[in-house]
Amino acid sequence: MTSSRLLRAEAEAEVPPMLSARGRGALAGWARAAEGPLGGAGPGWAAGLRSLRRPLPLPGPGRRAAQSDPQGWRETLQATATVLREGGLVALPTDTVYGVACLAQSSPAIQKIYNLKGRHGGKPLAICLGEVEHIYRYCHVNVPEDLLRDLLPGPVTLVLQRSEELNKDLNPFTSLVGIRIPNHPFIREVAQACSGPLALTSANISTQASTLTVSEFQDLWPQLSLVIDGGVIGDIQSPECRLGSTVVDLSVSGKYTIIRPGCALTPTVEILGKKYGLTSEPPSL
Repeated sequence: MTSSRLLRAEAEAEVPPMLSARGRGALAGWARAAEGPLGGAGPGWAAGLRSLRRPLPLPGPGRRAAQSDPQGWRETLQATATVLREGGLVALPTDTVYGVACLAQSSPAIQKIYNLKGRHGGKPLAICLGEVEHIYRYCHVNVPEDLLRDLLPGPVTLVLQRSEELNKDLNPFTSLVGIRIPNHPFIREVAQACSGPLALTSANISTQASTLTVSEFQDLWPQLSLVIDGGVIGDIQSPECRLGSTVVDLSVSGKYTIIRPGCALTPTVEILGKKYGLTSEPPSL
Protein backbone atom coordinates (compact mmCIF):
# COMPACT_ATOMS: atom_id res chain seq x y z
CA MET A 1 0.00 0.00 0.00
CA THR A 2 1.35 3.42 -0.90
CA SER A 3 2.05 6.01 1.77
CA SER A 4 -0.88 8.21 0.71
CA ARG A 5 -3.32 5.27 0.72
CA LEU A 6 -2.09 4.13 4.11
CA LEU A 7 -2.62 7.59 5.58
CA ARG A 8 -6.09 7.75 4.10
CA ALA A 9 -6.99 4.33 5.52
CA GLU A 10 -5.75 5.32 8.98
CA ALA A 11 -7.78 8.52 8.87
CA GLU A 12 -10.98 6.83 7.76
CA ALA A 13 -10.56 4.19 10.46
CA GLU A 14 -10.90 6.95 13.04
CA VAL A 15 -14.40 7.91 11.86
CA PRO A 16 -17.07 6.71 14.34
CA PRO A 17 -19.03 3.80 12.82
CA MET A 18 -22.51 5.25 13.53
CA LEU A 19 -22.02 8.27 11.31
CA SER A 20 -24.13 8.70 8.19
CA ALA A 21 -22.46 8.88 4.79
CA ARG A 22 -22.48 12.68 4.97
CA GLY A 23 -20.97 12.72 8.43
CA ARG A 24 -18.41 10.02 7.63
CA GLY A 25 -17.32 11.88 4.52
CA ALA A 26 -16.90 15.16 6.34
CA LEU A 27 -14.98 13.65 9.23
CA ALA A 28 -12.78 11.56 6.95
CA GLY A 29 -11.94 14.68 4.98
CA TRP A 30 -10.77 16.45 8.12
CA ALA A 31 -8.69 13.47 9.19
CA ARG A 32 -7.22 12.82 5.74
CA ALA A 33 -6.18 16.44 5.42
CA ALA A 34 -4.23 16.15 8.65
CA GLU A 35 -2.54 12.91 7.49
CA GLY A 36 -3.15 11.16 10.78
CA PRO A 37 -5.75 10.33 13.40
CA LEU A 38 -8.21 13.16 13.99
CA GLY A 39 -6.10 16.15 13.25
CA GLY A 40 -2.59 14.93 14.03
CA ALA A 41 -0.13 16.90 11.91
CA GLY A 42 2.19 14.88 9.71
CA PRO A 43 4.79 16.16 7.26
CA GLY A 44 3.26 18.31 4.57
CA TRP A 45 -0.17 18.08 6.15
CA ALA A 46 -1.08 21.68 5.38
CA ALA A 47 -0.83 21.19 1.61
CA GLY A 48 -4.31 21.20 0.13
CA LEU A 49 -5.92 21.50 3.55
CA ARG A 50 -8.43 24.17 2.60
CA SER A 51 -9.78 22.10 -0.29
CA LEU A 52 -10.16 18.96 1.83
CA ARG A 53 -11.41 20.17 5.17
CA ARG A 54 -15.05 21.10 5.49
CA PRO A 55 -17.12 22.01 8.56
CA LEU A 56 -19.49 19.34 9.78
CA PRO A 57 -22.98 20.91 9.70
CA LEU A 58 -25.09 20.78 12.81
CA PRO A 59 -28.31 19.20 11.47
CA GLY A 60 -31.68 20.87 11.50
CA PRO A 61 -32.72 24.51 11.88
CA GLY A 62 -30.65 26.12 14.59
CA ARG A 63 -31.17 25.04 18.19
CA ARG A 64 -34.24 22.93 17.32
CA ALA A 65 -31.99 20.46 15.47
CA ALA A 66 -32.19 17.83 18.21
CA GLN A 67 -35.93 17.53 17.58
CA SER A 68 -36.00 17.98 13.80
CA ASP A 69 -33.19 15.53 12.97
CA PRO A 70 -32.46 13.43 16.06
CA GLN A 71 -30.29 10.86 14.26
CA GLY A 72 -28.14 13.52 12.61
CA TRP A 73 -27.86 15.33 15.94
CA ARG A 74 -26.70 12.16 17.72
CA GLU A 75 -24.17 11.36 15.00
CA THR A 76 -22.70 14.85 15.09
CA LEU A 77 -22.62 14.74 18.88
CA GLN A 78 -20.83 11.38 18.84
CA ALA A 79 -18.31 12.59 16.29
CA THR A 80 -17.54 15.70 18.34
CA ALA A 81 -17.13 13.79 21.61
CA THR A 82 -14.88 11.25 19.87
CA VAL A 83 -12.57 13.95 18.54
CA LEU A 84 -12.37 15.61 21.96
CA ARG A 85 -11.56 12.32 23.70
CA GLU A 86 -8.72 11.83 21.20
CA GLY A 87 -7.20 15.11 22.41
CA GLY A 88 -8.37 17.26 19.50
CA LEU A 89 -9.59 20.85 19.30
CA VAL A 90 -13.18 21.41 18.15
CA ALA A 91 -14.78 24.68 17.07
CA LEU A 92 -18.49 24.82 17.80
CA PRO A 93 -21.32 27.27 18.41
CA THR A 94 -22.24 28.63 21.82
CA ASP A 95 -25.03 30.98 22.91
CA THR A 96 -22.82 34.02 22.29
CA VAL A 97 -20.05 33.44 19.71
CA TYR A 98 -18.18 30.51 18.18
CA GLY A 99 -15.81 28.81 20.58
CA VAL A 100 -12.95 26.31 20.54
CA ALA A 101 -13.09 23.49 23.05
CA CYS A 102 -10.85 20.68 24.26
CA LEU A 103 -10.72 18.41 27.29
CA ALA A 104 -9.74 20.57 30.26
CA GLN A 105 -8.11 17.63 32.03
CA SER A 106 -5.77 16.96 29.07
CA SER A 107 -2.56 18.97 29.40
CA PRO A 108 -1.46 18.38 25.77
CA ALA A 109 -4.85 19.59 24.53
CA ILE A 110 -4.63 22.69 26.74
CA GLN A 111 -1.25 23.53 25.20
CA LYS A 112 -2.80 23.21 21.73
CA ILE A 113 -5.41 25.84 22.63
CA TYR A 114 -2.78 28.22 23.97
CA ASN A 115 -0.82 27.77 20.74
CA LEU A 116 -3.94 28.29 18.64
CA LYS A 117 -4.82 31.52 20.39
CA GLY A 118 -1.28 32.82 20.28
CA ARG A 119 -1.29 33.37 24.01
CA HIS A 120 0.66 32.14 27.04
CA GLY A 121 -0.68 30.34 30.08
CA GLY A 122 -1.03 33.56 32.03
CA LYS A 123 -4.27 34.47 30.23
CA PRO A 124 -6.89 32.11 31.64
CA LEU A 125 -9.29 29.78 29.86
CA ALA A 126 -12.83 29.11 31.05
CA ILE A 127 -14.23 25.65 31.57
CA CYS A 128 -17.56 24.54 30.11
CA LEU A 129 -19.89 22.19 31.98
CA GLY A 130 -23.19 20.60 31.07
CA GLU A 131 -25.10 21.11 34.33
CA VAL A 132 -25.02 23.46 37.32
CA GLU A 133 -24.48 20.61 39.79
CA HIS A 134 -21.17 19.78 38.10
CA ILE A 135 -19.73 23.13 39.25
CA TYR A 136 -19.27 21.85 42.81
CA ARG A 137 -16.75 19.24 41.72
CA TYR A 138 -14.38 21.72 40.12
CA CYS A 139 -14.96 24.87 42.18
CA HIS A 140 -15.42 26.09 45.75
CA VAL A 141 -18.84 27.73 45.64
CA ASN A 142 -19.69 30.48 48.14
CA VAL A 143 -22.99 31.70 46.67
CA PRO A 144 -26.47 30.14 46.85
CA GLU A 145 -27.26 27.48 44.28
CA ASP A 146 -30.33 29.48 43.29
CA LEU A 147 -28.01 32.29 42.19
CA LEU A 148 -26.08 29.90 39.97
CA ARG A 149 -29.33 28.67 38.43
CA ASP A 150 -30.58 32.22 37.87
CA LEU A 151 -27.54 32.94 35.71
CA LEU A 152 -26.79 29.53 34.18
CA PRO A 153 -27.29 28.25 31.57
CA GLY A 154 -26.77 31.61 29.97
CA PRO A 155 -24.31 34.10 28.43
CA VAL A 156 -22.39 34.57 31.68
CA THR A 157 -18.99 33.35 32.92
CA LEU A 158 -18.81 32.95 36.71
CA VAL A 159 -15.33 33.16 38.21
CA LEU A 160 -14.84 31.04 41.33
CA GLN A 161 -12.07 29.47 43.37
CA ARG A 162 -10.93 26.29 41.64
CA SER A 163 -10.81 22.95 43.41
CA GLU A 164 -8.03 20.36 43.42
CA GLU A 165 -9.99 18.29 40.89
CA LEU A 166 -9.11 20.66 38.07
CA ASN A 167 -6.05 20.08 35.90
CA LYS A 168 -3.17 22.12 37.33
CA ASP A 169 -1.89 22.89 33.82
CA LEU A 170 -5.09 24.80 33.11
CA ASN A 171 -4.54 28.42 34.16
CA PRO A 172 -1.48 27.56 36.28
CA PHE A 173 -0.93 31.12 37.51
CA THR A 174 -4.28 31.66 39.22
CA SER A 175 -6.39 29.96 41.87
CA LEU A 176 -9.56 31.04 40.03
CA VAL A 177 -11.43 29.60 37.07
CA GLY A 178 -14.29 30.85 34.92
CA ILE A 179 -17.36 28.62 34.55
CA ARG A 180 -19.51 28.55 31.41
CA ILE A 181 -22.76 26.67 30.88
CA PRO A 182 -23.90 28.10 27.55
CA ASN A 183 -27.59 28.23 26.74
CA HIS A 184 -27.04 26.11 23.63
CA PRO A 185 -28.10 22.45 23.68
CA PHE A 186 -25.32 21.09 21.47
CA ILE A 187 -22.31 22.25 23.47
CA ARG A 188 -24.05 21.29 26.72
CA GLU A 189 -24.65 17.77 25.42
CA VAL A 190 -21.05 17.58 24.23
CA ALA A 191 -19.88 18.52 27.73
CA GLN A 192 -22.12 15.86 29.24
CA ALA A 193 -20.81 13.24 26.79
CA CYS A 194 -17.21 13.82 27.87
CA SER A 195 -15.82 12.51 31.14
CA GLY A 196 -14.73 15.90 32.48
CA PRO A 197 -15.01 19.64 31.82
CA LEU A 198 -14.19 21.26 28.51
CA ALA A 199 -11.74 24.12 28.27
CA LEU A 200 -13.44 26.82 26.21
CA THR A 201 -12.24 29.95 24.48
CA SER A 202 -13.51 32.08 21.60
CA ALA A 203 -12.73 30.95 18.05
CA ASN A 204 -10.39 33.77 17.09
CA ILE A 205 -6.82 34.86 17.56
CA SER A 206 -6.34 36.86 20.76
CA THR A 207 -6.94 40.61 20.21
CA GLN A 208 -9.11 39.90 17.12
CA ALA A 209 -12.90 40.16 16.98
CA SER A 210 -15.09 37.29 18.13
CA THR A 211 -16.69 35.24 15.36
CA LEU A 212 -20.34 34.59 14.52
CA THR A 213 -19.88 32.26 11.53
CA VAL A 214 -17.42 29.45 10.78
CA SER A 215 -16.09 31.28 7.72
CA GLU A 216 -14.90 34.15 9.92
CA PHE A 217 -12.27 31.95 11.54
CA GLN A 218 -11.34 29.92 8.47
CA ASP A 219 -7.66 30.76 8.99
CA LEU A 220 -7.78 28.64 12.16
CA TRP A 221 -9.21 25.53 10.47
CA PRO A 222 -5.78 23.97 9.77
CA GLN A 223 -5.09 23.89 13.52
CA LEU A 224 -8.46 22.39 14.45
CA SER A 225 -9.47 18.75 14.51
CA LEU A 226 -13.11 19.47 13.70
CA VAL A 227 -15.38 22.44 12.98
CA ILE A 228 -19.11 22.22 13.75
CA ASP A 229 -21.15 24.65 11.65
CA GLY A 230 -24.19 25.77 13.63
CA GLY A 231 -25.02 28.61 11.26
CA VAL A 232 -24.94 32.31 12.03
CA ILE A 233 -24.99 33.28 15.72
CA GLY A 234 -26.86 36.54 16.16
CA ASP A 235 -26.66 39.56 13.88
CA ILE A 236 -23.30 39.72 12.10
CA GLN A 237 -23.82 43.46 11.54
CA SER A 238 -24.24 44.18 15.26
CA PRO A 239 -21.09 44.85 17.32
CA GLU A 240 -23.06 43.94 20.46
CA CYS A 241 -23.40 40.35 19.23
CA ARG A 242 -19.61 39.96 19.33
CA LEU A 243 -19.17 41.00 22.96
CA GLY A 244 -19.10 37.46 24.32
CA SER A 245 -20.30 36.44 27.75
CA THR A 246 -20.44 38.73 30.76
CA VAL A 247 -17.60 37.73 33.09
CA VAL A 248 -18.19 38.23 36.81
CA ASP A 249 -15.93 37.30 39.73
CA LEU A 250 -17.84 35.69 42.60
CA SER A 251 -14.83 34.33 44.46
CA VAL A 252 -15.22 36.74 47.43
CA SER A 253 -18.24 36.10 49.64
CA GLY A 254 -20.90 38.81 49.49
CA LYS A 255 -19.24 40.66 46.60
CA TYR A 256 -19.07 40.61 42.85
CA THR A 257 -16.67 42.18 40.36
CA ILE A 258 -17.47 42.67 36.68
CA ILE A 259 -14.36 41.61 34.78
CA ARG A 260 -15.89 41.97 31.32
CA PRO A 261 -19.26 43.66 30.65
CA GLY A 262 -20.09 41.34 27.76
CA CYS A 263 -23.57 40.91 26.34
CA ALA A 264 -25.58 40.32 29.53
CA LEU A 265 -24.36 43.00 31.91
CA THR A 266 -27.68 44.59 32.94
CA PRO A 267 -29.62 41.42 33.85
CA THR A 268 -26.55 39.96 35.56
CA VAL A 269 -26.08 43.02 37.79
CA GLU A 270 -29.78 43.08 38.62
CA ILE A 271 -29.71 39.46 39.74
CA LEU A 272 -26.51 39.82 41.78
CA GLY A 273 -27.31 43.15 43.40
CA LYS A 274 -31.08 43.44 43.67
CA LYS A 275 -32.06 39.81 44.16
CA TYR A 276 -29.11 38.50 46.19
CA GLY A 277 -27.75 41.70 47.77
CA LEU A 278 -24.15 41.28 46.63
CA THR A 279 -21.95 44.39 46.68
CA SER A 280 -20.19 45.58 43.56
CA GLU A 281 -16.41 45.83 43.78
CA PRO A 282 -14.14 47.43 41.17
CA PRO A 283 -11.72 45.12 39.37
CA SER A 284 -8.21 45.03 40.78
CA LEU A 285 -5.47 46.57 38.66
